[in-house]
This record gives sequence, C-alpha cells and structure tokens, in this order.
Amino acid sequence: MLLFDKVSEDIKIAMKSRDRVALETLRNVKKVFLEAKTAPGAGDELDDEAALKLIRKLAKQGRDAADIYVQQGRQDLADEELAQVAVLEGYLPRQLSPEELEAALRKIVAETGATSPKDMGRVMGVATKQLAGLADGRAISSMVKQLLG
Repeated sequence: MLLFDKVSEDIKIAMKSRDRVALETLRNVKKVFLEAKTAPGAGDELDDEAALKLIRKLAKQGRDAADIYVQQGRQDLADEELAQVAVLEGYLPRQLSPEELEAALRKIVAETGATSPKDMGRVMGVATKQLAGLADGRAISSMVKQLLG
C-alpha cells in the first residue's frame, strides 16, 4: 500500500476514534500530498520516497515552530505542534540513536580521510546522503563538529 493510501485510511480511523490531533495532522499531510501530485511535471504520481520527504519536511517545520513557541513563552502552542510532529513521526523510518549516529559518522570520517574542521564540508556532503532520513541534519552537523573538533 502506498503511503498516500495509508494516510487516507488513517484519516478514516482518526475520524472514527475522534482523534482531533491525528485527524488535523493527516488532513494537512494529504493536502500537501495532493498539491505535490498535481504540481506541474509531477505526472499525477507520488511515490513513497517523495511522500516521506514531504513528511520529513512537515515534521521539521513543526519542530521549528515548537521551538519558536517555547522561546515566546507559548508552551500550549508548542505542545500542539509537538503532538502533530509525533503523528508525523509514526510514518517515518526509525531514527538513529546518538550512539549509532556517532558510529556511522566515525566510519564516514575515516572513509573521507577528514582530520580537521576544515574537512567538515566534505564529511557533511557524504553524511547527509548516506544518512538521509535516518538522522536530523542538525544532529549530524553537531556530531561532525564534535568529531572533527
């Protein structure tokens, strides 16, 4: 089953269970999916890889919005955003733990021959491609700085 179809089915489940947060989040996801499917050049198709990329983007936007709300002292709005992010993360592959991320980055640093912070760009290029979807870009960046620093 395509991710698009799964989201549609989960909307029905959320409606039946009266889960307001899931329903609102999934309706937004479906809207984004439909916009992507009907975009010029999309050919009315949305594969799972593109759908996951969109969900990752929505989750990142939600986390960023929650951070801003916390900075502004609006914990109630931050909690709403984080609840929606939790729904989105249910569709994403499992993220690497900090230990797994460090091991993967140590391997990439060794493969690229990086020895100083000057080599960070080279390491980040390889790491973001290899670890796409498995770790947050900020986490990768801070770990690479720590390893090369």
